[in-house]
Amino acid sequence: MSEATNRSVTGSPITQGRHLTFPTPLKIAALVAAIAAGPVMAQSAGHADHGIDMPTAASAAASTPAAGTVDPKPPAPMAGMDHGEMKMQGGSAPPDARDPHAYSGGHTLTTGPYLISKERLLRLGDEQGSGFFLADRFEAQRSDGQTTGAYDLMARYGRDFNRLVIKAEGEVVGGKLEESRTEALWSRALATYWDTQLGLRHDTGPGPARNWLAFGIEGLAPYWFEVDATGYVGDGGRTALRLSAEYELPLTQKLILQPRVELAAYGKSDPANEIGKGLSSVSAGVRLRYEFTRQFAPYVGVEWAGRFGETADIARADGRPTRDTRVVAGVRFWF
Repeated sequence: MSEATNRSVTGSPITQGRHLTFPTPLKIAALVAAIAAGPVMAQSAGHADHGIDMPTAASAAASTPAAGTVDPKPPAPMAGMDHGEMKMQGGSAPPDARDPHAYSGGHTLTTGPYLISKERLLRLGDEQGSGFFLADRFEAQRSDGQTTGAYDLMARYGRDFNRLVIKAEGEVVGGKLEESRTEALWSRALATYWDTQLGLRHDTGPGPARNWLAFGIEGLAPYWFEVDATGYVGDGGRTALRLSAEYELPLTQKLILQPRVELAAYGKSDPANEIGKGLSSVSAGVRLRYEFTRQFAPYVGVEWAGRFGETADIARADGRPTRDTRVVAGVRFWF
């Protein structure tokens, strides 16, 4: 021990004049063991007060098999279970199995008195043909003191993937059909909500009738816009394109607002039918309908129509306006 340490121990007022003895490591270990064994002895005494015999280390060692040895007495099997009699699934049915035709008296759909025909009686929904007719616009139009009529009809029949589609659109002036467009199309499902269409178109108007080969696509675009895009090829190198889009905005459960826009363009002028080359016409309108039922809904609305390019020049030469705003009223129905 250094001098400073000796002086701090022996020179203090408490230890001065006394001889200090330090405990040996053996005594320290015995003291720690006694402190640790105190709670265990108290717990054993507590269990003894309750009449519970705690197992000793010797008894626990005697009841536990030594490592690497096997208990000579395996557990006895459960009474009443004979695993030798258990059989795997499969094979022939047992003799007392229930007859699958017992509930029908032995009759089936392919034999017996309930046989109607050899055709399959149960069919899926996409295997059955169905028809549909829609009058999207059947209305009267009022503009510049003159009342005209207009219609936009569609009918289809077929299955989910292949259908026959008939489209008809036209205007009636003074009780006579002024111009019309009729299409007969084969519609084929291309993807979810989208169909391709191929067929023929027939036009009537102030001039000679025109026939076209039609091909296009129709469907439901993102955000629920109904889109129809169709191209046409006619005789004499004529080409045409029609695009239309509409959207249905429910204001209430029965009140529906329907905006709609349509444009037409031609690749070649047709003065006899008052059609010029390029962008020919654009119309945009909005209709508000009230659905008494989903199948029947009267409506009112307003529509703007304009002629452009060479078509507008032909209209000016004939003294007709190139822009027109109409108030419309009609009914929409389908079945």
